[in-house]
Amino acid sequence: MAYKMYLAGVLMPITPSKVTVKINNQNKTMTLINGEEINILKAAGLSDVSFELLLPQVSYPFTNGGAQSANYYLSLFERLKTSKTPFQWILNRQRPRGGMFFYTNMTVGMENYEIVDDAGAGFDVKVKVSLKQYRAYGTKTVTIKPATTTTETPKATVQAAPRPTTTAPKTTTYTVKSGDCLWNIAKKYLGDGSRYTEIYNLNKDKIKNPNLIYTGQVLTLPS
Repeated sequence: MAYKMYLAGVLMPITPSKVTVKINNQNKTMTLINGEEINILKAAGLSDVSFELLLPQVSYPFTNGGAQSANYYLSLFERLKTSKTPFQWILNRQRPRGGMFFYTNMTVGMENYEIVDDAGAGFDVKVKVSLKQYRAYGTKTVTIKPATTTTETPKATVQAAPRPTTTAPKTTTYTVKSGDCLWNIAKKYLGDGSRYTEIYNLNKDKIKNPNLIYTGQVLTLPS
């Protein structure tokens, strides 16, 4: 079975051997006067995702292809942490012959990540990552109109804040022009040429070789 993991559109170099998704709830158990327990069922809580990544510093035949240095991924994790914006966590599971087996696409936030220097890993870097499901929310504005007479009652008007139609990051497209390369496109539109792999990973159905793109190709750019 082939597993591939993406964080904010970036393919992780080595898919972790173990991923834990904890589906939380907010149920509350209470004890009645007679000593019996009851369980009050409430809305589902936010899910927690945790896993440990190996960031290779040398080339391995089992990487997912196009792996960058460990510093590239550590910089990505730091951006996801400090940006205070949600992103997509995707785990794609395929059968050995290519059929889709199971697919997870969750909007999450970076809770924390822990860098582990393990002599047993050689020059490679281990990172423990914790994500938490993100759910869009908004506030309400309440306007109270006082009573003008003793017989009139105050009136309250509630105006809900507009909620986004989706929590998924927005994407844009770019049409390749003569002389373009993925590095220059990433530098111009993403602010960092080394993020060209993010464009490549989003457009593998169009790009077979990241060093070869053609005029007129319409590429999807990450947010």
